[in-house]
Amino acid sequence: MHEWALAEAIVKLIENSAVENRTNRVDYVEITLGELQQVDEEILLYAFNELLTILKNEKNIEVVKYQLVKERAEFKCNRCSFIWSPDVSAMPANELEMIHFIPETVHSFISCPRCGSHDFEIIRGRDLSVRLTHGTKV
Repeated sequence: MHEWALAEAIVKLIENSAVENRTNRVDYVEITLGELQQVDEEILLYAFNELLTILKNEKNIEVVKYQLVKERAEFKCNRCSFIWSPDVSAMPANELEMIHFIPETVHSFISCPRCGSHDFEIIRGRDLSVRLTHGTKV
């Protein structure tokens, strides 16, 4: 599953960062998830928790607190410079799936609400990022 692969990558990042910073404790992990990613948050968090348990048991690296932050999509029209956030939840599932795999297909389904142009850029809501705060050095 896509969500398990994402969770594995995040946990590997945590592990590598803890080793690099000579700590066995990560105080805080913030996972920012763009809504255009169309990731099942429940599955991602389940996988993340399972993998954190393994990280703690096998590598003695503990994550004290984490948070998943949803980043709303935001677009900017290249014709009229209007900035807007579409209602992604109202889009049909098949369109969302296409956007998930190829984000540029969003131009086929959405247009600028001010001028109708399909020529816009995705400013936010497309990425996944991770921010860590480390604990005590080992």
